Amino acid sequence: MSDTPMSDSGRKPLDHYVNEAPFDPHSATRLSPDQEKFYLSSQWRLMWLKFRRHKLAVWSGIYLLLVYFSILISEMLAPFSFTHRHTDYIYAPPQEVRLFHEGELVGPFVYPYDVRLDLEELRWVYTENRAEPKPLRFFCTAADYDGATYEFWNMAEMSFHFVCPSEGSHFFLLGTDRLGRDILSRIIQGARISLTVGLIGVIISFVLGVTLGGIAGYFGGFADWCVQRAIEVIRSFPSLPLWMALSAAMPVNWSPILVFLGITVILGLLDWPGLARAVRSKLLSLREEDFAVAAQLMGATPTRIIGKHLLPSFTSHLIASVTLAVPSMILGETALSFLGLGLKPPITSWGVLLNEAQNFNAVALYPWLLWPAVPVIMVVLAFQFLGDGLRDAADPYK
Repeated sequence: MSDTPMSDSGRKPLDHYVNEAPFDPHSATRLSPDQEKFYLSSQWRLMWLKFRRHKLAVWSGIYLLLVYFSILISEMLAPFSFTHRHTDYIYAPPQEVRLFHEGELVGPFVYPYDVRLDLEELRWVYTENRAEPKPLRFFCTAADYDGATYEFWNMAEMSFHFVCPSEGSHFFLLGTDRLGRDILSRIIQGARISLTVGLIGVIISFVLGVTLGGIAGYFGGFADWCVQRAIEVIRSFPSLPLWMALSAAMPVNWSPILVFLGITVILGLLDWPGLARAVRSKLLSLREEDFAVAAQLMGATPTRIIGKHLLPSFTSHLIASVTLAVPSMILGETALSFLGLGLKPPITSWGVLLNEAQNFNAVALYPWLLWPAVPVIMVVLAFQFLGDGLRDAADPYK
């Protein structure tokens, strides 16, 4: 009898193949390198892997890192000091940066302006002098033009700039305002105040919201009643009129730094109720879970239970709240300064710059006065995209 197996029909034999390789019983349970990297990763590693797939959030984070890094060297990035006035260039339009002059490569340069006063329309008229291109200089240190020197962080007098106009010339990439001050320089140096207000205000709001919301949600009873009534009182007032009232109550003889700190504290103290209520509702449901009860029976303190076991359970919500609170702080400072109740000159911020664009006639004639609104929009959108990516990465159910 033949050992060759027959087919089901019994007509044609089927070939029989035997794998002579040694059999490994654990091969079926081995993970590929990609699977091993995923399944054996820590929680933070998993969050990073998920966040990296959100390209818009990654680029938004890179943009925000660059913007916040720029506030450390704002004076160096700006071509001029933000307080310097070019009295011969009132409401000068933006200058276009060019590379070619009469068909020849000159490098980055601008054409200087010829200025005349139109007595019929009572406005300055600027025309480009195309006969004399003025090359831009980079990494210049000599204080050989007006507005080059500055006080770096109010500690040392310096004159280093990453980009400078030619000697005896000017460079107004975004134009000038009613006092002849360079708008680009004021936007760059105003970012230091506007962005710092958001960070400090969020720190105050986050600490108050997590602390008071955690106490109300974990202990309940009289503590919960007190926190809830405080939240209801604060939320019952319209936000903008309350900001205006508190800002107007600050002493007029305060220095710009004290006014800045006062605005920051006001924004932080009025923004915590929303986060506190969210933390309270989460803790009310989580404090009865098995892991929280087990930690309590093992003798863990309430602070450890809240901070170590309960708050990490809704990290995605906390991250989203923080990233949404920063732009709201920036918009709050911008709105107060725009209305004239926030920061005031000589200190500068994006809101202070937009305050000069309240005159619609001036905006119609000089539309470059609205340039300070562009960084506000870009930073707010970047925070929104970054918060969306961080929330998805920290959400354990996605």
